[in-house]
Amino acid sequence: MHAQRVPLWPVGLLMVSMMSIQGGASLAKQLFPMVGASGATACRLIAGALLLLLVLRPWRKRPSARDWKLLTVYGVSLGVMNYLLYQSIDRIPLGIAVALEFTGPLAVATLKSHRAVDLLWVALALGGIVLLMPHDSLNGSLDPLGVAFALGAGACWGIYIWFGQKVGTDFGAEGVAIGVTIAALVIAPIGLAQSGFEGFSWSIVPLVAMVALLSTALPYALEIVALRHLPTTMFGTLMSLEPALAALSGLLFLAEFLTLVQWLAISAIMAASIGTTLTGRSRNKSWESAPVPD
Repeated sequence: MHAQRVPLWPVGLLMVSMMSIQGGASLAKQLFPMVGASGATACRLIAGALLLLLVLRPWRKRPSARDWKLLTVYGVSLGVMNYLLYQSIDRIPLGIAVALEFTGPLAVATLKSHRAVDLLWVALALGGIVLLMPHDSLNGSLDPLGVAFALGAGACWGIYIWFGQKVGTDFGAEGVAIGVTIAALVIAPIGLAQSGFEGFSWSIVPLVAMVALLSTALPYALEIVALRHLPTTMFGTLMSLEPALAALSGLLFLAEFLTLVQWLAISAIMAASIGTTLTGRSRNKSWESAPVPD
């Protein structure tokens, strides 16, 4: 029996999707001097929700009262995740923030596996996290609050994935549009209240639209196509490259240089994620296919 060959083009689509997400995060950070991290979160969620509502038209489905509870938890976790991540990358480099945030999906994968070998991957990930903890002599004095925000975003990402399983099964792409809309309704008022409107001008609208396109609409569309042609194990392995792509994006677009220790820490977290994916039991596609709207 011959193994089924996987075409290269869906791999390429997924790589473009991940680069788009991190490029969008780099652009979003350029909004911070104008509207602050909170304001950038609000603008991104509002624009992303409008794009998804126009494209996916989720009003064609009518959720029940029980469905709305599920969608609300899903949407709020998505919104808080975005809020905390933007607060984090305002204080620490993008690559480090994404690496720490990635502990959320790693925790979900480990909880679903229940294999002894996963203790090794947990230990490896914890080692990477310890290396990223603020130590002046090791990593250039990372902001402790930025680290805490990134870990909080990771916890929200884990909740988002957990509830996203049911949302994806019951509603498909329309559920994501509803979730992003709920996230915007909950988080945008907070973000706008914290940042105020002093830095807002119509000149930043094209940048906001580009952030929403790169961080939400484009990567989600590419990911949906790629998922139909990639095994879940390969998908999970490729997604583990996200922290490295975030670090490279921060280096290229934001001039965020990392120390050797920081690169080693990011590599440890990536290796733990890849190991969990390759050694874990077969899982439902849903947790691996949840979009990554950071």
